[in-house]
Amino acid sequence: MGKLTALKVKHAKAGRYSDGAGLYLLVSDKGAKSWLLRVMAARLNPDSGRMEWKRRDIGLGPLWDCTLEQARERAREMRSLARTGVDPVKAREAREERPLTFKEAAHACHDAKAPGWSEKHSSAFLSTLAIHAFPKIGSLPVGDVSERDVASALSSIWTSKPAAARKVRQRIGLVLDFAKASGWRNTPAPRQSLSTLLSAQPEGGNFASMPYADVPDFVRGLEDADETLGRLGLLFTIYTGSRNGEVRSARWSQFDLDARLWNCPASIMKERAAHTVTLSPQAVEVLERARAWRVNAKDCLVFSGAGGRRMSDATLSKLVRPLGYTVHGFRSSFRTWAAERMPAIPEAVAESALAHKIPDAVARAYNRAKFLEMRFTLLEAWGRYASGASGEVIQLPLGLRG
Repeated sequence: MGKLTALKVKHAKAGRYSDGAGLYLLVSDKGAKSWLLRVMAARLNPDSGRMEWKRRDIGLGPLWDCTLEQARERAREMRSLARTGVDPVKAREAREERPLTFKEAAHACHDAKAPGWSEKHSSAFLSTLAIHAFPKIGSLPVGDVSERDVASALSSIWTSKPAAARKVRQRIGLVLDFAKASGWRNTPAPRQSLSTLLSAQPEGGNFASMPYADVPDFVRGLEDADETLGRLGLLFTIYTGSRNGEVRSARWSQFDLDARLWNCPASIMKERAAHTVTLSPQAVEVLERARAWRVNAKDCLVFSGAGGRRMSDATLSKLVRPLGYTVHGFRSSFRTWAAERMPAIPEAVAESALAHKIPDAVARAYNRAKFLEMRFTLLEAWGRYASGASGEVIQLPLGLRG
């Protein structure tokens, strides 16, 4: 009977714990748990013709892949092989020459990435995959996981839990990209092809975000209709990826059109933190057209409502709601487009463009000027795409990659 119990294993802190007969549970400072077997293995000395005994330490695997009972069974097998003069490690390797599964690749990815993550994100990464991905694709060879497999894993939550589904999709993609970089599969994670298998997601539980492939036609329709400040405001919202409340609060004094920057004060931002928006030529052109609607020469609202007051949310929403979408949903359209059509742009740049909070460690990894220039590249490409000027994937100049 071993010394350890399942409960002791679960709550074990950093250190080494003996189960007896050479089996140990190892717990790292970061909480990673694995099994080690210390065994005396027989080896035939070719010179003397006699069996010699030597101590060997053999890893039996991490706790996530090997329970206490499984570790004891593997230890018994290894001891049996060692007593007969068979190299237990070589015997195991010969038996286990099989492709790595998605679940195993996910844990390997987690082990490699977790030191740079927060404790909350580290825990959520594996728990969400365990609930939503492992039951469907966990046992599949990671090299064989296709867009159909990923879509199947996401299908049960894609519309019922859209926010959770997007996170699971992102985490599956990270595992598959990690597997590609590690040489376990030949292709990176499916992105654009996966989108064709998934339906549009509801936005806020009621309306869906417009698929980014439909945005150019929608923008063309706005341009062909009679020009109003409402339509200009919606165009500007789309081109900048901004929240419509921020656009409706924009004042002329906040803009530096020579530098193509919109300096949003904290007072109009959701997170109450100042934010700078880089402006594409399409966004600047919308502002130039909006000048004709200025009600006075003072610092007035750019997209004002009746009597120069703040435009209502309904003014923008009514242009989109008949199609079943929301104004806010264009941020998701932009974000999905950035992930799938601008693979050279770091994720942190796209998140920053949306005024999402970026961890300080990530922000410090980029030179501030370089980071801003990448945001210009991203928004300019989006402006070309959304306006129908270009639908091609834009690659960054070599000096801006990474």
